[in-house]
Parts: sequence; C-alpha cells; structure tokens
Amino acid sequence: MDLERIRGEFPILQRTFHGKPLVYLDSAATSQKPRSVIDAESRFYTHDNANVRRGVYALSQEADACYEQAREHLARFIGAGSAEEVIFVRGATEALNLVAATVGEARLARGDRVVTTVMEHHSNLVPWQRLRETRGIDLEFVDIADDGRLRDDEWDRCLDRKTGVVAVTHASNVLGTVNPVREIAERAHDAGALVVVDAAQSAPHLPLDVTRLGADFVALSGHKMLGPMGIGALWGRAELLRTLPPYMGGGEMIREVHQQSVTFADPPARFEAGTPNVAGAVGLDAALSFIERVGWETIVDHERALYRLARREFADRLGASIRVFGPEGPEERVGLLSFALEGVHPHDIASLLDADAIAVRAGHHCAQPLMDRLKVPALARASPYLYTTPEEIRSLVDSLVRIRTLFAR
Repeated sequence: MDLERIRGEFPILQRTFHGKPLVYLDSAATSQKPRSVIDAESRFYTHDNANVRRGVYALSQEADACYEQAREHLARFIGAGSAEEVIFVRGATEALNLVAATVGEARLARGDRVVTTVMEHHSNLVPWQRLRETRGIDLEFVDIADDGRLRDDEWDRCLDRKTGVVAVTHASNVLGTVNPVREIAERAHDAGALVVVDAAQSAPHLPLDVTRLGADFVALSGHKMLGPMGIGALWGRAELLRTLPPYMGGGEMIREVHQQSVTFADPPARFEAGTPNVAGAVGLDAALSFIERVGWETIVDHERALYRLARREFADRLGASIRVFGPEGPEERVGLLSFALEGVHPHDIASLLDADAIAVRAGHHCAQPLMDRLKVPALARASPYLYTTPEEIRSLVDSLVRIRTLFAR
C-alpha cells in the first residue's frame, strides 16, 4: 500500500493544529475526502448543474445521466440486483427512518414485535421506539456477551410469529463487532420477519454484498466512505419496495395528481421526493471509484494491521490501565477502538489529545443503551481508515501515556 501517495490525495491531512500535524482518528464519525471527490462535486456545479427528471434540454439530461450513473455504480458496488433497488437519501439515518415509517404503516400493527439489539446506533433504535409510541408495537432487545458479541441464545427468546422486523447493525460503531447478519437473517426469515441492516460502519471498511447478506433492507452513509456529507442510500428488495407507501410527498415521486386523487411512481422515484442531492451522488460515485482503485484486500489488510499495532502498543505501554471494548480478534471486527483509561474521563482524554492535534471522539456515540449495558458513562473512540499511518497510531499511544502519567499525579 503506497500510503504516502494515498495521503497526498487528502488535502485536509496537510493541516496543523497547535503547531502540530493533524492526526485524524475520527473516521467512524465522518471520513475525510480525497481530491477526486471534492473535484467531482465541484465539477458538477460548474459543468453539469441542472435539476434532474424535469428537463428535456441537454443540460438537464446530462445531470440526469450523472445522477443515474452514480446509482448504477452504487448498485454494482453493493451487489444489488438492479439500480432500481437503490434509493438515494441524506444518509443512513434517513434510510432507517424511511424503512421504519413505511414498513410500520404497511406491515406492522399493535402487538407486533420489532427485535433489535443493545449495540444499535440511535438511528436504528429511535425510529422503532417511535413506532412503539404511535402504533403500539412491542420492542425487544438482544443482549451482548461480555466479549461484545451478540448472545446467540437471545434470538430464540425473541423470534416467533409475532416478530415483524429484525433491525440489526452490521458493525457496531462502538464495539467494532461484525455481526453474523446472514445467519441472523435466515433465522428471522424462518419466523416470517423482515430484516433491516444498518451498514453505516461496515460499508466503508468491508466489501458489502447485500444479496449475500440475506437482508431485506440495508442502509449506508456516503460521508463515512470518503463521499460528501448529505448523501447515502437505502437498498431494498425490489418486490418489497413496490409494496411500500411513500415516505414523503412532493414532486417527482408521483405518477398523477388530481384534486381528489394521487398515484405514485415506481421505486426508486417513489421514495425520492423533491430535488435530490445530485452533486452529493456524483461525489459518492467518485468515492466508490477511489475505494475500488485502492482495493478491498488492501484496505482490510491495512486496517487490521493498524488494529493489531494499537492493541499491541496498548498492552505494552498502558497495560491494565486501559480497557478496549469489543471482540479482540481483528477478523471479528472493524478497526475502530473504543476504550477507557483508568482514572480519566473520556472527555478529558479527547481534550488533551486535541492539544497534540489528535482527533478522537468521546461520549456515548449515539449508543446510550449500550453504554448502560457496559456500565460506563462514555468512552473515547479512535477510528482509523485507509489513510491512517502506523506512526499516527504510535502518536496516539504516546499521548495516552502522557495523559495517564498526568492523572496519576
């Protein structure tokens, strides 16, 4: 992996803070953007900008082509059966809200059960909680074992003919755990349930094949996988999407509107009301190309090597004073590290690391039920990506050693 060349593609990595070079370890919150993505979005606005689906003139048709090219590329990237199964949204949060709202309206009634897990991001929890309040569904949670994996025996307790939906993250944004979605989906389908997968944390780090996952809906965010903010996607099985009502009403999602009646367009247009983020889709298209050029094998090997280095440095230099949460083996997780340093609040860790120009996240990470389960108020999280260097991991550990020494006084 030519890491120096790759880093040269990311202008922001040249920045300094407090007189020190930026060490960006918050890629689970949002990734940085390569020049090709920035240029693609700029080029759309300077060369191709027009509204899509609305014009017969040449410029509008060019914009249409850019937008649909991005959809087709994403469909291939995630192994979708067709581009019509890909709905562009603002991000995984909107995708999961779309599924909860439309599936809730079309397929769930009072007393039906939605099963989720204690490790979910709030985006895959709050929409289902709202259905509990508005439609009277029951909400059940699958627990985790102490090693950060889902408890397999919990599924037997939760899955039966009352279960309408299973909503599960592919990879935890706190624990890093990669869940066995295909096996979960098979068990859920045997019980007659639909399966909704939050792939926001897996899509940037692992090759994603939605067909092999065996799920019914998969949500992802572009901004975590080198793309712009404000663009993401929902993949859904075509036969299911055709049965669901719209999420929002407005322009371009209709077939006909009259004073007393309305009929709706086929998916994906049915779920893309109004002017879409065409420039964001174009930027995401460029981000997918960047990932493909680097190659999944290279990305996975690099991130696992960084994870092994971090765990080794933590053990050798911080010992029992640091605790990393989630499965230990790199093959069982993505490479982020959520950790607690003995005697130091995570917010203090993040503030002191910032003095060394090291950017990490601290807090509950939009996963408060998981914090309750782990019996911690918050955690610090370092999340590297394909542009992170081993030297940056060592800088993180150097700073943590100084922080531990400071608080030991």
